[in-house]
Amino acid sequence: MERQRVTSGTAWEDEVGYSRAVRVGDRIEVSGTTATGENGDIVAEGDPYAQTARAIENVERALATADATLADVICTRSFVTDIDHYDAVGRAHSEAFDDVRPATSMYEIERLVDPELLVEIEASAVVE
Repeated sequence: MERQRVTSGTAWEDEVGYSRAVRVGDRIEVSGTTATGENGDIVAEGDPYAQTARAIENVERALATADATLADVICTRSFVTDIDHYDAVGRAHSEAFDDVRPATSMYEIERLVDPELLVEIEASAVVE
């Protein structure tokens, strides 16, 4: 089966050896995605809601490159540095996926690669 790699063009992808997303057949896996802007800078510092919304926008861009949309998402995983941000993260997730209702999990972790990052989102999608 053909493998389509999606890149966001960040240096991290080459440095760590990963793709933003990978599509094989009808399945797409989107790597952990954070609240970064077009130039790679962290956006919405200190705001878990806005960081989640931005991370989901970045997931959406990766999906679009693989000919998919948020409506194709079947599962998300949220990694948060403070579980007390559950409501803000959940609200942003709900706004993006209210009609889709993918399976989801939220995990509190000690930290992300940059201390300003509060949330990271992974997604799995299936397209017909």
